[in-house]
Amino acid sequence: MKRDWTQAFQIAAVYVGTVVGAGFATGKEIVEFFSRFGFFGLISILMSGYLFISLGSKLMRMASHINAKSYQEFNVYLFGKWPSRVINIFMLIMLLGVSAVMLSGAGAVFEEQLGLSKTAGVFLTIILSFLVMLVGTKGLYAVNTFVVPLMITFSIILMFYSVQRPHFIDQLLFIPHADDGWRSVIAPFSYVALNLGLSQAVLVPIASEVKDDWTIKWGGILGGAALTLILIASHFTLIMLPNLELYNIPMAIVMKNLAPFLYWIFVLVIYGEIFTSVIGNVFGLDRQLKQYWSIPTMVSVTLIFVVSYLISLVNYGTLLSYLYPLFGYICLIFFALLWIKPFPASIKK
Repeated sequence: MKRDWTQAFQIAAVYVGTVVGAGFATGKEIVEFFSRFGFFGLISILMSGYLFISLGSKLMRMASHINAKSYQEFNVYLFGKWPSRVINIFMLIMLLGVSAVMLSGAGAVFEEQLGLSKTAGVFLTIILSFLVMLVGTKGLYAVNTFVVPLMITFSIILMFYSVQRPHFIDQLLFIPHADDGWRSVIAPFSYVALNLGLSQAVLVPIASEVKDDWTIKWGGILGGAALTLILIASHFTLIMLPNLELYNIPMAIVMKNLAPFLYWIFVLVIYGEIFTSVIGNVFGLDRQLKQYWSIPTMVSVTLIFVVSYLISLVNYGTLLSYLYPLFGYICLIFFALLWIKPFPASIKK
C-alpha cells in the first residue's frame, strides 16, 4: 500500500488550522489556560500535547472507520442514540459561540493592531469565508496548508528571541500566585476537551472523506505534534511579557517589541489563523444543519454568520474568558468517552 505523506500533512494542517483559532493564535487562550500559571502551565502544556497527539488521531480514525459524515453521527457512536441528541444541541450552540469568538477576534486584530474599525474586520472575514465555503473542502485544505506553516515558523522565531532574553530561566521556573491555581491541574483536560470537541465538526467529515487509516493516523500524529510545538513556543514567548493578562492579542505585542520588522506579516498570519478557524467552524455547522434540513449552502452559511455576528458584538476578551472555560468543562464528557472507547477490532493501534 502506498503511503501518502502529502495527504497526511494536509490532514495535519487542517487539524492545526482548526484548533489554532482566535484565542490560540493571538495568545489570549494560551494565557488563560496555561501561561498565567508559570511553570505549572508548562507541565500542563506537555500533557496537552500528548492528548492532542493520541486522541486527535483516535478521533479521526474512529470517524473514518464508522464512515461518519458529521459530528452528529460520530456522537451517536460515542454516546448512543438518545444522549447524543442532547450533546449535539450543546455542540451546535458551542460552535456558534466559538464562531462568534473568532469573528470578534478578527475584529480585535483590526481594532487593536491596525487601528481600523472592528466592524470592518468582521465583515471582511465574513465575505472571504463565503468565497472559501463555495469551494468546499479543497478551499479548507488550501487555506490551512498555506497559513499553518507560517504560524509555526513565526512561533519558533518569537521563541528564539525570547529564550535569549535576560532572566528567561527565572521566568520559566517562576510560579505566580493565582486565586484559581487549581485550574492548572485540570487545564490540559478541559483545554484538549474543548478543542477536540469543537474540532470534530471539521475533523470527522475530513477523515470520512480520506478513508485510508495510515494516512489519517499520521495526519493526527503530525498535527498533534505541531500543536504541541506551537504551544511550547508560545508559552516561552508569553512568560516574558509583563502583565500578559491585560492584552487581547499578547503575541502581537511581543512581536512588536522583539521583531518589529516582522510585525505586520505576523498580524496577517494571526488573522489568517483566525480566518481558517472561522471557515472550519462554519464548514462543520453547515454539514450539521444539512443533517436536519435540506437547504442550499448559501442559505445555511448566511444564517450561521448572522447569528455569529450578533454574538460577536460582545468584547472579544470577555467572550473568550467566559465561553472557552465553560465550553471546555462541557466537552469533558465527550473527552472522557473518546478516551475510554476502545478501537474497533478492525483498526490496528
